[in-house]
Amino acid sequence: MNDITEKYILALDQGTTSSRAILFNKRGEIVSVAQKEFKQIFPKPGWVEHDPMEIWSSQAAVAAEAVTQKGFSGQDVAGIGITNQRETVIVWNKNTGKPVYNAIVWQDKRTLDFCEELKKQGKEELIRKKTGLVIDSYFSASKIKWILDHVKGARKAAEAGELIMGTVDSWLIYNFTKKALHITDVTNASRTMLFNINTLEWDQELLDLFSIPKAMLPEVKDSSEVYGNIETSLFSSQIPLAGIAGDQMAALFGQLCIKKGMVKNTYGTGCFMLMNIGDKPVLSENNLLTSVAWKIGGEVRYALEGSIFIGGAVVQWLRDGLKIIKTSEEIEQLALKVSGSEGVYFVPAFAGLGAPHWNQKAQGTIFGITRGTTDANIAHAALEAIAFQSMDIMKAMEADANLEIKELRVDGGATVNDLLMQFQADVLNTVSVRPEITETTALGAAYLAGLAVGFWKDQSALENIWQEGRRFKPKTDRDAIEKMIKAWYKAVKAVEFWTEN
Repeated sequence: MNDITEKYILALDQGTTSSRAILFNKRGEIVSVAQKEFKQIFPKPGWVEHDPMEIWSSQAAVAAEAVTQKGFSGQDVAGIGITNQRETVIVWNKNTGKPVYNAIVWQDKRTLDFCEELKKQGKEELIRKKTGLVIDSYFSASKIKWILDHVKGARKAAEAGELIMGTVDSWLIYNFTKKALHITDVTNASRTMLFNINTLEWDQELLDLFSIPKAMLPEVKDSSEVYGNIETSLFSSQIPLAGIAGDQMAALFGQLCIKKGMVKNTYGTGCFMLMNIGDKPVLSENNLLTSVAWKIGGEVRYALEGSIFIGGAVVQWLRDGLKIIKTSEEIEQLALKVSGSEGVYFVPAFAGLGAPHWNQKAQGTIFGITRGTTDANIAHAALEAIAFQSMDIMKAMEADANLEIKELRVDGGATVNDLLMQFQADVLNTVSVRPEITETTALGAAYLAGLAVGFWKDQSALENIWQEGRRFKPKTDRDAIEKMIKAWYKAVKAVEFWTEN
């Protein structure tokens, strides 16, 4: 097959709990999917790690499976795009390719004290102006510093130029290209707390602040360009690697929020709401983050973002921790057994509170339990909590952008839950639109790669592909919803009070 129109784009979606590969055709339709979960490692309370070799092996396995399960080979693939869990970081030996420590995951809280120390030193404004981020253990910089400070011989080896680091995209590319490429893209770089989003370069002052040698860092590229070829033995032929974006930026692009003011919310392990704010980095006055949305053909777009640490993960906890459901899909049916949460409010701050609160010490709490409370009420409250947290972010986003958001494009695993999607529309008092293809993170990576290799002509060609699946309109009766919103704020304040005292 030499004609590019008969080929496919392979998107590699390396997430927090699983590695996936999806093959897309010219119409943006899914041709095949392969997925493999991998182990979550919790060495201590608040610590979250992954085995980098398992990240690589699982992603390589599903890449091959997605292509071969339909009888295709590497010759049928026009290009590969990579999207990845952001902020998670790996340090490895550049000669042997062996990691010096496990990947430290974005959810990890071990560097909380160091981040608090930076705040006491008055570094918040410096970091915010350069990176668009708040000081938090969520981002990569403090994790890299921890590895260099705590792994025997790591700092010395790093200073000798033997160690390199990267977010998950860099790690995968290094392995897929047999050590030929040590690169990242602007979106992933903008989440490390080491990248100046104004100059679009690594920042020496920040590197000095975190004691990280510049030689460790990958080269920063556009989100859509041909970087090189996949060199592994997985495929019989070389395939151009042509797109990279952190998962939430990929989802923003996959939802085709390519015009200023468009907003999407992704419901995954966490929830992430992003607004396209155009070609200038606007700093938030309401505790949101400013990051690079993408860079295509030399043109940069920025995004405002609100991050919720525990979204779909609260459902996983009900499944694995409380064991009140056997599968995540069961939560909707369990919640539908009751008319509502009946006064139960669940603040799922298992990893602290994200935007707009940024309270690293907050812990998960359930309020309003009585003798009559059932597992169904708790399930209902858990789903409501996902929507309430998204509401907190949207209100902050509307204040920053000085506009009312009329439509929210939604994607991610939890959007199959109609009960959640309807409640989300109700609490936001905004139309929520679920696309026909909800795998928008992978689709965004495919779009970026496809544009670079000429699979799709331009962004306007992509707009013809996006299709609306279902529209959820808010209910007109606001009184009951407003009462619930007030109670939610009360619950969050109570959690913060507990943290302070």
